[in-house]
Amino acid sequence: MLSLGLEGSANKLGVGIIQHLPPTPSHPLPPSSPLPISSTSSKPHPLKLHPYPLPPPQIRILANLRHTFVSPPGTGFLPRETAQHHRRWVVRLIKQALKQAAEVLEREEGGGREGGVKGVIERLDCVCYTKGPGMGAPLGAVAVAARTVAGLWGKRVVGVNHCVGHIEMGRTITSSSNPIVLYVSGGNTQIIAYASHRYRIFGETLDIAVGNCLDRFARTLNISNDPAPGYNIEQLAKKGRRLLDLPYAVKGMDCSFGGILASIDVMAAELERAEKEGGKWRVASGDGEEEDVVTKEDLCFTLQETVYAMLVEITERAMAHVGANQVLIVGGVGCNERLQQMMGLMAESRGGSVYATDERFCIDNGIMIAHAGLLAYRTGFQTKMVDTTCTQRFRTDEVYVGWRE
Repeated sequence: MLSLGLEGSANKLGVGIIQHLPPTPSHPLPPSSPLPISSTSSKPHPLKLHPYPLPPPQIRILANLRHTFVSPPGTGFLPRETAQHHRRWVVRLIKQALKQAAEVLEREEGGGREGGVKGVIERLDCVCYTKGPGMGAPLGAVAVAARTVAGLWGKRVVGVNHCVGHIEMGRTITSSSNPIVLYVSGGNTQIIAYASHRYRIFGETLDIAVGNCLDRFARTLNISNDPAPGYNIEQLAKKGRRLLDLPYAVKGMDCSFGGILASIDVMAAELERAEKEGGKWRVASGDGEEEDVVTKEDLCFTLQETVYAMLVEITERAMAHVGANQVLIVGGVGCNERLQQMMGLMAESRGGSVYATDERFCIDNGIMIAHAGLLAYRTGFQTKMVDTTCTQRFRTDEVYVGWRE
């Protein structure tokens, strides 16, 4: 089975094509039949689903292309400009993905099937797109593209929850079985555990996402947005040595980053004022006798250490609550090496392990949408053409996960 995935919830446009290989004899694909509605399900689910979970698919990634809208330093990306970028690039990326997929299939399978781009299109089972959450205009641009190619090719459409796409791709790539999921990106911060066919949110941000906090501080420091503001903050933080005091805002299982951002912005203003006056910003050292010089590297280091410590704390609490020994980090911020290191130390102390992917799968991409959409399609799910809309608020726990136990 093959699917095409289109992702465009923020400034990254991704196009991916994935192949689910046939099940092995020891894990045959069960026949389709109605699935009884569980009494624990919060919403009725009218779809005809498999009577027991699908076996984990063996996958073949045929294409995974991405193009990023990069705004000038000190600025963010606006919805209209981002949507224009997606509309300008989506056809080009789809053509490139189809060509690349045809080459991979020819190399892996050889002859015997209709080849080339036309052969890939014929073999596609569905077209998947990000339904939400995300920025409205970019989501809408990608939804239009999905409807267009599905109509041209006569394919079914599957709307995919962005977060579920991250989770399922992470689980498949890392072979983690049932982990606590830390989902951290520019638009979302959630602690998630799976139960009764849904990804349950244990905790989340109360205001802005952790990635948005980092991105906005990059704007404060006028740091380049290429390749990503969070990545550039990470590189500066590696050179930082001085840990300053910032608010620590953990509220039960939830976090708050707005006050932390306001506080670090004040520090950045003090640093800028001192530099304009031809001096250096100094603060009292720990022993109270000397003053330490504070740099922008120290500010980046301080911000990272504080917000990541908060994430580690609530993740550990979720692990203890459900008795889990695995943590899966997904989302763009999950690429951060320091976050992975801190989470690894916590998990090791509990006899557990941490799973994460590299930038090919952590950062928003089309292959995760193709994968999650095909998992849902295999259970009988599809999105009616009239419902191929998008929504900026699409909760992770709204999705019925019919392909898992």
